[in-house]
Amino acid sequence: MKIADLNGVLPDSEVPAAVARLKPKLNVRFGGKSAAGVKDNNQDAFAVQHPNHYHALAYKGVTACIADGVSCSENSQHASQLSVTQFIMDYYATPDTWSVKQSASRVLRSLNDWLYHHSTLSELRHNGFVTTLSAVIIKSNRAHLFHVGDTRIYRLREGELSLLTRDHCHHSFHKDHFLTRALGMDSHVDIDYQTFSIRRDDVFVLTSDGVHQWLNELELIDLLTTKEQNVELIADNILEHAMQKGSNDNLTCLLLAVTSLPLSDIEELNERARHQVVPPALSVGHLIDQFEVLKVLHSGSRSHVYLVQDITNKQVFIVKAPSLHYQDDDVYLQSFMCEKWVGLRVNSLHLMRIYPQQSRFMYHLCEYIEGGTLRQWMHEHPKPSLLEVRGVLADMVVCVRALQRLGGIHRDLKPENFVLNTQQKWVLIDYGAVKIDSLEEMQYNITDNIPLGALEYMSPEYLNTRNALHQSDIFSIGVMIYEILTEHLPYQHTRTVTLDKLPIKDWHYISIRQYRPDIPLWADAVIRKACHPDIYQRYQSMSELITDFTRSRPTFVDRKGMTAFIEDNSMSLWRMSTFFLLFILILQGLYVMSE
Repeated sequence: MKIADLNGVLPDSEVPAAVARLKPKLNVRFGGKSAAGVKDNNQDAFAVQHPNHYHALAYKGVTACIADGVSCSENSQHASQLSVTQFIMDYYATPDTWSVKQSASRVLRSLNDWLYHHSTLSELRHNGFVTTLSAVIIKSNRAHLFHVGDTRIYRLREGELSLLTRDHCHHSFHKDHFLTRALGMDSHVDIDYQTFSIRRDDVFVLTSDGVHQWLNELELIDLLTTKEQNVELIADNILEHAMQKGSNDNLTCLLLAVTSLPLSDIEELNERARHQVVPPALSVGHLIDQFEVLKVLHSGSRSHVYLVQDITNKQVFIVKAPSLHYQDDDVYLQSFMCEKWVGLRVNSLHLMRIYPQQSRFMYHLCEYIEGGTLRQWMHEHPKPSLLEVRGVLADMVVCVRALQRLGGIHRDLKPENFVLNTQQKWVLIDYGAVKIDSLEEMQYNITDNIPLGALEYMSPEYLNTRNALHQSDIFSIGVMIYEILTEHLPYQHTRTVTLDKLPIKDWHYISIRQYRPDIPLWADAVIRKACHPDIYQRYQSMSELITDFTRSRPTFVDRKGMTAFIEDNSMSLWRMSTFFLLFILILQGLYVMSE
């Protein structure tokens, strides 16, 4: 007989709960006009994408861009049209978890590579695929600007017009100008980027030089502040005035008017999410929806974890539910929803998946990874060889890199969160502390009052500032490798560390050779650098760590060994140097007196 039977279906719950409560109200009116002017061909181009589906609107936003191909090239029209269309298509194809900056920068680099490559194939140097590009991406309550060349982006706010970009061109004495930066001009291009919060009724104005070279800002303000509501007619009117002023170039004007913004008050968002119920603690035999509890894996003050079986098909899963103690804690519940958001998007054999489910109860339905944790492996393999540890490290890095490709920083890497599956591959679980760039841009993440994760493996910068970078995960990996080899931690204070700030000077590394004299000096130096308290002296990438830990070189041994020796014995070396210099001075004094 079942002790408890919790059932319920929430309509439309195919949408993750974290997404549902961020259902956006972003809306932008847009319109543009482009004309050849006095020229035979129009080498300008523009494009806008305003997604109708709320998912794309929430996680990618509204995108608009304008491009102006260089006049002297026969391929300029192709370059500008391809740039605006391909930029938008490729941007929306990037993962939801990537930040706007990461997504757009990747696309622009690829675009520049393609354009430059085809420029080099042209027999005539001036016939390259070269174009300017200026783009505005409006996501949540922020605007992201990307710019290269001499097209411009303005913002009209409360009757004031602000130029947000700077022209990448050089003006000569004869009032002629030429581009100094553009897409396709070189194998490498620097893209100007900026981001800032926006307000309702902000208007973004994107123009080519055929417009802004002939209309000053006061004239643009007069044309933009008309009573006309049709933005396309306003853009058309701006082009007509530029042509009347004598514009001798192609003309393009694109307008984006922000009419509404999504909710930014986190309290209001949390209020909308309260339709889900935190389930009570369950015991073996209980049912939650169609899942029967087979075993209670963890029951703590923050969450409960169960091994469950689907009674309809006998498939086994893990269910993670928040504790009733936190049912009114918006910060915790938001973090819980963020964990689900991440798990629904992972697509790697080295990352645990979370499955969508229809329920009025708040819980995660997780993939069951059959196997033991790294903590259990450590108990079964005390003081393993470097060869064994190299294999573990390689798999750990694969797991963390898979999460990094989603734009995530785990922030809670510890032996309990790595599971060795039946295929003898390590899998990373538990995304409760994961920081995702994309969610931060949506103002979804709340600033943590306390750092999330296990303090023993927490980097100093995260502990002290609550700000974690990918090097913070490298620190945690370094601590774990140290512990795997020695069964100890590299810093004495870490067993008793509190949430108070701990200055870097108080982090004193204990040489691994104190516990394992058989470990070579170079390995100690590698681990020391991996978990160095100063983020700037730590490994900056996991590939460096893997390379140094798997291949020892004499030069590396000498360099690392000397650095470690100096750091460990800095006071002794200072004293020795002082006495040596004093001895030299005494000898010189005796020599002078003898003369």
